[in-house]
Amino acid sequence: MKRILTAALLFICLFSGCTREAKTDKDIFSSNDTEISHTGNASATREIFAMDTYMSLTAYGDHAETAVDKAISEIKRLDALLSVGDEKSIVYRLNHGEKADSEDVTFLIERSAWLYENTDGAFDITLFPLMELWGFTGEHPAVPEQSDIDKTLVLCGFDKLIIENDTPEPKDGQGIDFGGIAKGYTSQRIMEIFREYGITSGVVSLGGNVQCYGTKPDGSLWRCGITDPDHPDDTSALSGVISVDDKAVITSGGYERYFTENGKTYHHIINPENGYPADSGLKSVTIVSADGTLADGLSTACFVMGKEKSFAFWREHPELFDMVLITNENEILVTEGLKENFSSRKDYTIIK
Repeated sequence: MKRILTAALLFICLFSGCTREAKTDKDIFSSNDTEISHTGNASATREIFAMDTYMSLTAYGDHAETAVDKAISEIKRLDALLSVGDEKSIVYRLNHGEKADSEDVTFLIERSAWLYENTDGAFDITLFPLMELWGFTGEHPAVPEQSDIDKTLVLCGFDKLIIENDTPEPKDGQGIDFGGIAKGYTSQRIMEIFREYGITSGVVSLGGNVQCYGTKPDGSLWRCGITDPDHPDDTSALSGVISVDDKAVITSGGYERYFTENGKTYHHIINPENGYPADSGLKSVTIVSADGTLADGLSTACFVMGKEKSFAFWREHPELFDMVLITNENEILVTEGLKENFSSRKDYTIIK
């Protein structure tokens, strides 16, 4: 399996709360609207390897050092909590029949349920048995036998998951994995830490999952480049640039993790309907949202759904997110909410 180390999102010109009582769609995925003041000029930058990827954090403000240190601690805490392979993690213990509860898991179950229900199952945290079957959790992925896929599919489906007191209880070969939402949730938690410590400007890149806090220190927008799926290692071959403030910009694509067998390429984003890598006609999906948790989950869901279903979903929830889709025919499709914030040297179409 080839792992692309180049981040799916690249910073251009970069200087070197989740609501737990949410009841409505708009509230389930929303960020704190507290006004951000750009006064302090102290800065701090850290890098860390966690959640199987390289991460970087930058913050500006009088308490930047403390905020970044706290953010690093939070990354380590969530990595240990949500890992599917660490025997001490909550998720591992749940997947092996133990009872364990966690406020973070309860929160992620609520968000995962919303995504599952509203995307007709395209986002599903119960696909872990299929990921294991395909070998994407190990070092030697391979195409499984159809009979094994069929048997494993029976175990999957969020609607089959028993949830007691807001805690999942996987049974009889079931398994959960928050990998499709964990980094987005982590970046959202970091935004809350930045707000707590009065950070005036900041940005985090968690292996391509980018979330920006406020604007850049000079008041201009952060600029995030979208990787060309055909040339993911070429940092000059961008498909476009998105300018944002107070937003997460998160991309999912088949080029991120894959293997080749008998001349055919198989990527890691599984279609819950048939148990195979999604073949939806898309090369990549970039979601822009004020909420990193939503952006992370939707980048996977929309990749599975394909362009028509993704646009239909966006038209139902334009207040929650915008997106950029790149099709197998290299069309670049940009939702209307980004028309003033997206640029590209290539042709692209604004979707209304």
